Amino acid sequence: MLNLQLARKYAMAIFEIAQDEDKLVPYGEELQLVSQVTFSHMELRGFLTNPQIQPKAKKELLTKLFQDELSKTVFNFLMLLVDKRRAALIEAIEHEYAMLSNKARGIVLADVTSAFPMTEPLSLKLKARLEELTEKSIQLRMHVDEKIIGGVIVKMGDKRIDGSVVGRMQSLKEQLLANK
Repeated sequence: MLNLQLARKYAMAIFEIAQDEDKLVPYGEELQLVSQVTFSHMELRGFLTNPQIQPKAKKELLTKLFQDELSKTVFNFLMLLVDKRRAALIEAIEHEYAMLSNKARGIVLADVTSAFPMTEPLSLKLKARLEELTEKSIQLRMHVDEKIIGGVIVKMGDKRIDGSVVGRMQSLKEQLLANK
């Protein structure tokens, strides 16, 4: 819980800087790059999150990896996280930043789960329909789960639209049991 609160504070700090500099999207992309690179490799993740490794060594490695890839602001933010021994929060900070950025830009994130990978024309059609329903800009995050057999499940914030075969079967079962 404490780590999530800290991640929110750091995310809010870089978010406010990005807003002031009118760079919400570029800084978000840079944070996403750092998060993906550092936390997709187990050795690198272990190195950055190990409290016994000195910040100087971590900063040297991150400098080699990112100095030419990041804006000065995001790079300095990354160095600050290492100095404050908060490098383990990079992934959570990026997630919180993305939520703040999307909200500021009027974008709603929709998690779409389908039984099979959705084709691009179909995902564009779904996106357009969701934008029509919500009157907001939608960003889709696609997932595949063969257990739902067919159809889709859409989650947007606290709303859930279950159009899956499994969901419909469960609903039918509940109706039949309620009529007994």
